[in-house]
Amino acid sequence: MEILEVTHCGPKTAASDKIKVGLAQIAPVWLKREQTLQKVADAVELAGKQGCQLVTFGEALVPGYPFWIERTDGARFNDPKQKAIYAEYLEQGVVIEEGHLDEICALAKKYSISVYLGVMERASNRSGHSLYCTLVYIDQKGEIGSAHRKLQPTYEERLAWAPGDGHGLRVHPLGRFTVGGLNCFENWMPLSRAALYAQGEDLHVAVWPGGLHNTEDTTRFVAKESRSYVISVSGLMRKTDFPADTLALYEILENSDEILSNGGSCISAPDGTWVVEPQVGKEILITAELDHAVVRGERQNFDPTGHYSRPDVTRLIVDRKRQQLADFIDSE
Repeated sequence: MEILEVTHCGPKTAASDKIKVGLAQIAPVWLKREQTLQKVADAVELAGKQGCQLVTFGEALVPGYPFWIERTDGARFNDPKQKAIYAEYLEQGVVIEEGHLDEICALAKKYSISVYLGVMERASNRSGHSLYCTLVYIDQKGEIGSAHRKLQPTYEERLAWAPGDGHGLRVHPLGRFTVGGLNCFENWMPLSRAALYAQGEDLHVAVWPGGLHNTEDTTRFVAKESRSYVISVSGLMRKTDFPADTLALYEILENSDEILSNGGSCISAPDGTWVVEPQVGKEILITAELDHAVVRGERQNFDPTGHYSRPDVTRLIVDRKRQQLADFIDSE
């Protein structure tokens, strides 16, 4: 895998202010959970050996984004073909409670590296038969710190994904930084962003299935609004990334361009300038040294949930309970 390394630090950067982050722009082995997790593990190990304290991956990477829907008449109701593909998608989903992420957690602990990973989660507390687009945070001790289920699937995603809840709207300490993350179009949702800003977020991770059309504008806008570093990390998907035994493969390929998702992973500084411009069309590990002093400087004239907020006039209420259909009260 190609490696791109950059540094974005002020003239008098203290060692304690620096953090090294990695963006792993890789493709899944589509609808193959274990093979895709092996690619993730390889990228975590590579980032760990590069000295990164955080490595990030694209949305729904494990086991892949539902590219089949718009290419195979996915809205046809009660269709045997759509049921068969969905059944396989569900089978290849990630069940956190069954230990599917244990190897990634072990690598995070081994290399003292945090991980943001996009998965399709089969949620045990919601029967295990629906899929949630979940952004999982694994800390440097190898422990899962949060699992944020995407609040609102977008357009055709609603044919495969269930809407999530606010339980994962959480931030995490990472050196001098406070890191948080959102899935894809959630990064366009002002109140979701504000929920993270209010907790002190100053390193924002936006995960995408892959697309320059999303990352080239949104990344810099969110950085300017929040006065934070913003990482946009994308997946990649090419025709060659579909296994030969993919259901409806001929139809999917016939209705696809050579590259379905072209990446576009990038990093913006807190003033909206590029640290790393969008990287397109290739599997790559981007690493960058970031400087917390730059964040502090940019907050001097604008801090959206600090000195430039008016909680006496406008306030946000966030419900972080994990939603489930039934609460069971059993006798002792």
